[in-house]
Amino acid sequence: MSLILDEIEKNVKSGATTGELEDMAINLIKARRGTPSFKNYKGRPEDPAFPTALCTSINEEVVHAPAKPSRRLISGDIIGIDAGMGYKGYFTDMARTIAVGKIGKDADRLMKITKKSLEMGIKQAKAGNYIDDISRAVQNFVEKNGYSIVRALVGHGVGKFVHEPPAVPNFSGPNLKRIRLEEGMTIAIEPMVCQGDYHVDTLDDGWTVVTKDGKLAAHFEHTVAVTKRGGRILTK
Repeated sequence: MSLILDEIEKNVKSGATTGELEDMAINLIKARRGTPSFKNYKGRPEDPAFPTALCTSINEEVVHAPAKPSRRLISGDIIGIDAGMGYKGYFTDMARTIAVGKIGKDADRLMKITKKSLEMGIKQAKAGNYIDDISRAVQNFVEKNGYSIVRALVGHGVGKFVHEPPAVPNFSGPNLKRIRLEEGMTIAIEPMVCQGDYHVDTLDDGWTVVTKDGKLAAHFEHTVAVTKRGGRILTK
């Protein structure tokens, strides 16, 4: 999955459309005998099917923005690209936020802190630890650096299905169920970090989640296997 996102990232430039990135993703996944797991995905049978293989969330969009054919990138944007792939009965999930051309210092710092917070969480994905250890590591690092962590959305288990238990929050709290990590578990850890307040809204398309205050957001994600020594990144 990482190699696929590497190829897509090379084409993230001013003037490119999210539809072009979508076509590229589908072709790259199929060339590797995989299937794009987000396209036509339904969380529940009664839900509408997600329309694209990629989520392409720009600037204040946090996650889940469909890759529309007509949407064009401009220099200074940041775009979160989230992709899932099925292969031989198993699934992986991965995301990264990418600069479009030259971006401002504030956007660059937000991206770096979000990426580092993912690394902090992965270190805690150790057999015998709890999911809360991941959550606290991410939240503490993000908030120490002056940002906020989205609470309305969380990471998740992933493996035989696109989304599986357990939930993997990026924040800690006394009301969250304590779940011990066991060797061999596979989870998607995905900090969603806001430049301003952590509250979010969903746009009228029913998919795109945006920051309520209109400030920037960034998103990084890996599928991780729990081992005795810490998280092993499967999407690397």
